[in-house]
This record gives sequence, structure tokens and C-alpha cells, in this order.
Amino acid sequence: MLAAFHRLSAIAYEFVRDSFPDRRQQRYGDIDYDWEYRVDTTGATVTWRTRLLGLLHSPYQPIPPEQFREIMSALEAHIGPDGNFGQFTFIDIGSGKGRALLLASEFGFSRIIGIELLPELVEVARENVRIFNQRDGYAGIELISGDATKFTFPAEPSVVFLFNPLPQAALRTLLENLERSLGESPRPLYVAYANPIFEQTIAGVQSLTALGGSRQCLLFRSSGG
Repeated sequence: MLAAFHRLSAIAYEFVRDSFPDRRQQRYGDIDYDWEYRVDTTGATVTWRTRLLGLLHSPYQPIPPEQFREIMSALEAHIGPDGNFGQFTFIDIGSGKGRALLLASEFGFSRIIGIELLPELVEVARENVRIFNQRDGYAGIELISGDATKFTFPAEPSVVFLFNPLPQAALRTLLENLERSLGESPRPLYVAYANPIFEQTIAGVQSLTALGGSRQCLLFRSSGG
């Protein structure tokens, strides 16, 4: 009971602190990508309701474009001599407003899937995808509104992207589902776990083999891949 009270107090404090003008200005530091592509993926324009829900689950934070591109380049080196993503599906768990999905379209994936729990973020992502499609003609992005822990992973070669999208218990459930899927349909699969605060949780998945990485991102592949 006391632990729950402290958690709620910490959430309330962080919510109020996040509403201060200096924190809002800090969140706008990620807006360069939006200016370039005329989309809305910044964390600064998220409503108070969605910010509060995010603190209860996992706060929305778009990945910096340069960090994402570095991660994909590191993965390319492990996939094979050609580093070809054309045979892979990109899956973003907790896709938010869709920035990682838009960035993934630069790498030639066969299709791109984003799954997001919060409806407000899904609707913004849909508009971002529409704008992006008009500009670049890429129509391979699919958005799913729902609980990622109940997501059925497609039985096809995939790259699963995690930008610290879930609390530890939910992440454990997601990884159990992924392990079950790999057991039923062995296939090449890679996981990129950016901002890996629950490193020990993913390190315990027997069907994944660590490829290395850095403090900013850990890379894994399916043991049979």
C-alpha cells in the first residue's frame, strides 16, 4: 500500500513538473525532423491526458533520427553481406506518433507495422503516415491500435524495435509471446532495444542471442536465425 502511494506521488510530481514552461521548451528540442517533413512526431504537443497515461505506462518520447539511423546501420552489418532489409518486416512496439515508422521507410523493409496503446497517438500517427505517403509515395506502413502485450507477431522474418516502450512486467509478457512465436515458427528475427533500462529482462530470453551494442541500444537475433 505504501509503495503504491509513493509511486502515485512520484507520478503526480513528474506530471506537474512536466507542465512547467522550461520542460515544455525542452521537449520541443526534438522538432527538427517535424519541420523537415511537415509532420507532428514531437513529444511537446501531447495532451495532458495522454502525458498522464504515459506516466502510468511509458511516457511518449520520439527517438532522435540520427540515433535510429545508427541503430539500423549497426543491424545491417549483422544481417548479411548485403545488409538487405527487403525480406524483413519492421515492427515498432509502442509506436507513438510514428516517427520510427517513418524513419524505417528509408531502409527498404517489405512492410512496416506500428502498435500503440493510446488512441490519441495512433490518430496523430495516421495523419503523419498520410502526409508522408503523399510526399514520398511509400504505402507500406500499417498502424495497429491496441495492447502490445497481446500482439500476435507475424510468422515472417522481422526486426522488432523497442524504444523502452513498456514497464518491466509488460515487457516480460511481450517477450514471452515473442519467444512462443519463435518456438512455433522459427525464423530470422532481430530485436533492437534502445534505451535498454530492463536489460536483464530481455537478456533472459533463451530464443534470443545477444549481438552486442552499446549503452544506448542492445541488439539481438533469434537463436535459429
